[in-house]
Amino acid sequence: MDIRPIKTEADYDWALTEIEHYFDVEPKPGTPEGQRFDVLASLIEHYESRAWPIDLPDPVEAIRYRMEQGGLTQADLARLLGSRPRASEVLSRRRALTKEQAFKLHRAWRIPAEVLIQPYHVGGT
Repeated sequence: MDIRPIKTEADYDWALTEIEHYFDVEPKPGTPEGQRFDVLASLIEHYESRAWPIDLPDPVEAIRYRMEQGGLTQADLARLLGSRPRASEVLSRRRALTKEQAFKLHRAWRIPAEVLIQPYHVGGT
């Protein structure tokens, strides 16, 4: 297998060129070509995550986004968190989510837990 680590933009360009033809004809898993495809894809993914990291979204913004995408309302959030004032306080950043609330949001609305439990600014908008 003629594969090398991706350390530079030139290495990255090489890997993209190497993997490109596999998108037209996907190799069968377990074959040498399938293994080569998997290794190249892993190397490219690792390089991209280091070169262009994507920060996690803010927990309140993630909740707002999920509400918008799911047609959910502040009343839906209130039912989940236990009260209308609590939902309002969370959305206005006057109160941080508790672990229990983060867990409920994760389970009910499928917001990733790592997004909900990260520290964020609280104290009003």
